[in-house]
Amino acid sequence: MKHIEKEELYAHLSDFLKTKGIELKEGSYTNFIHNGCKVLAEAINLSQQGVHRAKSGLDGKLDQMREIIHKKTAPRRPANAPAGAASASASASASAAGPAVEAKAPDAPSVQPPPPDPPKAGKTSRAKAPKKAAAPRGRKQAPRT
Repeated sequence: MKHIEKEELYAHLSDFLKTKGIELKEGSYTNFIHNGCKVLAEAINLSQQGVHRAKSGLDGKLDQMREIIHKKTAPRRPANAPAGAASASASASASAAGPAVEAKAPDAPSVQPPPPDPPKAGKTSRAKAPKKAAAPRGRKQAPRT
C-alpha cells in the first residue's frame, strides 16, 4: 500500500465534510481533529510496515519449511552405485585382466528354525478354557419373604 502523508488525511476529511455541508474553520476543535488525523496516519503507516515485515519473515520461514519437507520426502538413492555403472566397470576391469570369469556369490547356509513344541497332555491353555458365567453386577438385594 501507499504511504499516507500526515496532512493528506486531514485534507480528505475536510473535503468530505464540505460535501456534506460542514466546513472546518480555524479553532481549537479543528486543531484536535488535525492532530488526531496525524496520529491516525502515523498508526496506519506503522501498521503497514509491521505487516510487510511480518510477511517477509513468514515467507522466509515458509521457504525453510518447504526445503526441509522436500529433503525428508525426497526419494532415497541406493547406498551403492547403480547396477548399470557397477556392471560396466566390472566388465571393463575383467576384459583388461583377461577372459571374463563370472564370480558367483557363495550360498549362505540355510538355517531352519526348530519346530514349535507340541502342547503338553492334560493341560489346557487359557484361550481354550471354558469361561465361567459372570456374576450380575449392581446392588445386592435382600431376598423377599
